[in-house]
Amino acid sequence: MTPAARRALTAAERLFYERGIHAVGVDLIAAEAGVTKKTLYDRFGSKEQIVVEYLADRDERWRAFLAPYLDAAGPSPAARILAVFDASRAWSAEHSGRGCSMVNAHAEISDPAHPGYAIITAQKQWMLGLFTDLAGAAAPGRADRVGRGLMLLHEGALVAHGLDVFPDPIGQAREEAEALLAAAGAEV
Repeated sequence: MTPAARRALTAAERLFYERGIHAVGVDLIAAEAGVTKKTLYDRFGSKEQIVVEYLADRDERWRAFLAPYLDAAGPSPAARILAVFDASRAWSAEHSGRGCSMVNAHAEISDPAHPGYAIITAQKQWMLGLFTDLAGAAAPGRADRVGRGLMLLHEGALVAHGLDVFPDPIGQAREEAEALLAAAGAEV
């Protein structure tokens, strides 16, 4: 990616997250990035493709951010599950004052034909798969049910964080995840 394209994507990421995808036009992205609209269209082709790049980049950065937390948790499945909540808490404090970018994007992109929709749903499917895999190791025989419960706790906490409903929803979700694992017979 050229430096101008990188600046444009960085500006788009910030603007889409802060203001919403539909509220931000290519004129504003170009102005914020210090590039021309021609540069945007030459690199991305359309606003829709800028949205796709934004979502894909955000997902990639989240996965890279999460990996060291999972590694540091060691082999314990329960510790690895709780590490996801720890990573989300740290990520949210640093990157997500307005909640989950994928959930926010889904509020604006509900058409399955939009190419961004596939990225949003794939990211959430990946998270469900992660929780289900970890739950299978932590609570054999209950992987699907526990994985879904963990996913609900995690996603609900992200939404509550973005809405600033109450203090530290991700921390509370982590505690609830711990209780869910204990109830499922996992060694916590």
